[in-house]
Amino acid sequence: MKWKKLGQIFDFNKSSFKDKFISHSQSPQALVFKNFVRIYFSTRKKSENRKFLSYIQYVDFDKSFSKIINQSNHEVLALGNLGSFDEHGIFPMNPIKVKNKIYAYTSGWTRRVSVDVDSGIGLVVSKNGGETFRRIGAGPVLTSSLYEPFLVIDGFVKRFDDIFHMWYIYGTDWKIYHENKNPERTYVIGHAISHNGIDWKKENRQIIESKYKGECQALPTVIKKEDRYHMYFCHRNSYDFRNNPKKSYKLGYAYSDDLLNWIRDDSLSGIDVSENSWDSDMMCYPNLFVCFNEFYLLYNGNDFGKNGFGLAKLIED
Repeated sequence: MKWKKLGQIFDFNKSSFKDKFISHSQSPQALVFKNFVRIYFSTRKKSENRKFLSYIQYVDFDKSFSKIINQSNHEVLALGNLGSFDEHGIFPMNPIKVKNKIYAYTSGWTRRVSVDVDSGIGLVVSKNGGETFRRIGAGPVLTSSLYEPFLVIDGFVKRFDDIFHMWYIYGTDWKIYHENKNPERTYVIGHAISHNGIDWKKENRQIIESKYKGECQALPTVIKKEDRYHMYFCHRNSYDFRNNPKKSYKLGYAYSDDLLNWIRDDSLSGIDVSENSWDSDMMCYPNLFVCFNEFYLLYNGNDFGKNGFGLAKLIED
């Protein structure tokens, strides 16, 4: 795989979203329509107690990705109710067309006491072309379980041969690495299948091998090209990743011929951080999609998507 970077196509600081939100356009997720591409992302406000809350918004690009032709100026999806798994934020949200509706798999966050957060994956549905969404219920469709004890999140869903496949992450442990520091989490990639997109059966295993001790794997995204499945994801160290570029998010790559067994080889990803640019320290939160029979990759750069997101186009494989 070889990708050509098309640059940062959305800058939060140059948008009108900054009038309502504080920062960030994290985890861009594309939904392709006939005449435009809608890109959902998560942005932030602060609550009354000065904690961050994550909200879903979107921008619509023309199919050349050179012009924003529309954007959300309304509430796309409300946060969850008091005590719910998505009370304090939704990040990210993965959309998929199902008949005449749009399903979207949300990553809901809620704060805890001994550790920062816990999470689950919810399902919301749109009947108005993805302008707004409503929950099918108050709880998650995928959450922690006996073998995946916490932090189930980052659901990415595709249908192959009429079966829904979800790739997601789950937490393996929390650990205090330095005295007087908050606990840090470690998570890896899992897989589940469904026949209706609501009821899921987990494999209950890590499907992508870790390359180093304490590796965190996040936001898997998958496409099928010819007879092979390709997965991109991001990975980082469990600690010292916020201010140390060597330990911050980079993109990883794996491939499969059967959707069960994955071979990881990051050297084949065909894309890496830039030498000196908006994505020189970090590449994270990838999203693969097809538009006009071309393959594209959305992603965030430095500072976890604080300033915007970029796009790359597959030019060779």
